[in-house]
Amino acid sequence: QVQLVESGGGLVQAGGSLRLSCAASGSIFSINAMGWYRQAPGKQRELVAYITSGGSTNYADSVKGRFTISRDNAKNTVYLQMNSLKPEDTAVYYCNAGGYYSGSYYYPEDWGQGTQVTVSS
Repeated sequence: QVQLVESGGGLVQAGGSLRLSCAASGSIFSINAMGWYRQAPGKQRELVAYITSGGSTNYADSVKGRFTISRDNAKNTVYLQMNSLKPEDTAVYYCNAGGYYSGSYYYPEDWGQGTQVTVSS
């Protein structure tokens, strides 16, 4: 099992930027992919982005061109750089690890506790 600890959430004005970080520990040798999901109030969780151990990335259409996912394998950390934030990006963001991925689909095995991102208009 992998333990995930997120940081970097907060309140930002529309058009601003935030960077989320997620540090992994535990059975990290089993991590084939890491990513981020989010859940807005009253909505289902949705995939934001994921990155494979080989560095391939995949993004939701709603964040393409604005968000960038990256990972530092030496630090077992994944990042989500969020630029040009919009009020509709307001959600709890969850870090993920492991699981199964294919194309635009990612079904993670492990989940962090989440970090709140609020974008004011």
